[in-house]
Amino acid sequence: MKHYLKKLEDTIHQQWQQKALCDYEGDAFTYADLATEIELFRIFLANAAIGKRNKIAICAANCARWAVTFWNVNVNECVAVPLLADFHPSSIATFTHHSDSVLLFTDQQLWSKLNPSQMPALRAAINVKDYTLLWHRDEQVAQAWQNRQRDFDRLHPNGLSPADVTFPADNADKLAIINYTSGTTGNPKGVMLTYGAISDTDEFSNTHFPNEPGETIVSMLPMAHMYGLAIEFIHPNVDGVTVYFLGKTPSPTLLLKAMQQVRPYMVVTVPLVMEKVYASSIKPALEKMHWLLAVPYARKAIYKMVRKKVLAAFGGRVRCFIMGGAALKPEVEECFQAMHLPFTVGYGMTEACPLLGWEWWTDFVPGSCGKPVHELRIDSKDPRTIAGEIQARGANITIGYYKNPEANASAFTDDGWFRTGDLGLMDADGNIFIRGRIKTMILNSSGQNIYPEEVEAVLLGIPSVVETIVVDRKGKLVALVYPEIPEDADDTTRAAIPETIRAAANKSLPAYSRLSKVELVDTPFEKTPKMSIKRYLYK
Repeated sequence: MKHYLKKLEDTIHQQWQQKALCDYEGDAFTYADLATEIELFRIFLANAAIGKRNKIAICAANCARWAVTFWNVNVNECVAVPLLADFHPSSIATFTHHSDSVLLFTDQQLWSKLNPSQMPALRAAINVKDYTLLWHRDEQVAQAWQNRQRDFDRLHPNGLSPADVTFPADNADKLAIINYTSGTTGNPKGVMLTYGAISDTDEFSNTHFPNEPGETIVSMLPMAHMYGLAIEFIHPNVDGVTVYFLGKTPSPTLLLKAMQQVRPYMVVTVPLVMEKVYASSIKPALEKMHWLLAVPYARKAIYKMVRKKVLAAFGGRVRCFIMGGAALKPEVEECFQAMHLPFTVGYGMTEACPLLGWEWWTDFVPGSCGKPVHELRIDSKDPRTIAGEIQARGANITIGYYKNPEANASAFTDDGWFRTGDLGLMDADGNIFIRGRIKTMILNSSGQNIYPEEVEAVLLGIPSVVETIVVDRKGKLVALVYPEIPEDADDTTRAAIPETIRAAANKSLPAYSRLSKVELVDTPFEKTPKMSIKRYLYK
């Protein structure tokens, strides 16, 4: 397995003047620029007396300089601590302090909401957007930062050349990233991932969805989340793919404009985005031709035409849409399958850097989340029919949680398998089927296990249901539903919606998991960066 930093080194040597990292319609950095920035940072660290293994936090919206900053930290063997810009300021301060970060790269707006006294180990804060110094506690750090270009020029009077670039590769077991993930059932924890884990993920990615130098990709997911960081950024960039950043969540119009101009080879996203594409474009187009869909030959031609239009809307070069973080609505999945859209739904988590399950779209089994990336087992006496905890091990798995012995003690089995906390099945062909989370499983009065996610899948098949979660209230199953209500619906129609949804769902549910009530909510549910509903907020 080749170290991903050696691949980045090779790419810099070979693609010196090619664009590496770009803001869409904004800043652009070539691989030569990237190499120069990494060397500038190395000089700064030496002069600031910040040694290897020191922690450096990055908290800002996606941008090319965010990516440059990550490479600066990662290549120079400090520990990167990516923090979501959507975290509450108090959480940002808590995680910066908990991680022992000595530097924080952020932006002016976020910094204005933080209190340095809550981060006593912090020596300086730097604006990730323009690299100006926002604040410092340590004069040596401030001077080293301000003089880094002068010191670079003394060492490299003729500038940097490809021959000057060499990156470390003897650090597979060393800590590379601490990622504070916001889960759906509790407080975030600092997941520790090694250089070897990142290399393993990159190796798997190259084998299963390879790319070529000069290709392009659009980064939409937060890079403070491992899904976006590893699959949308690190894996493509080390292979010579130009990564374009959209920054904050774009409007559908801007997104499609960027896709058509950048023409990505792959789209990495969450199901919610593709469900919106389906609801806004694909479903209306098919409904206009519903009478033709009953004719086999016409149906095939229509789906082929719609598929062609969808791929063209994303630039015409997409080889696969990779979705993860949640299940795809059954109605949407069925349509995509009928269209032969090149999509797959994977399975992962931060602790697996992030891949646990994957299958190429031509072999993807509907309803599954792929086959095991490495070793995976179901803790059940019959993994094909009785759901059990999904447990995994491999070079990509976390080495534990930073300064959290309680979490570490419960994270692994006695024989070394990582406990995912997910419940699932695995068929004879190795396809993984998620049934829910251990913490969300409901045990009813007759001893029957009920998986809310399975009930929710039925609800999501009802046209008026946009989002839903199922909760247990005093032994009764209640569905909270964010609905789609026609604008011209009268009060009587609106009042009947909950019972209509409940009756429709119960027709497809076994007796033990039928709903006693449906409650409508006025706004979409709060979500994590990977667009999973924060279940712990709703009871």
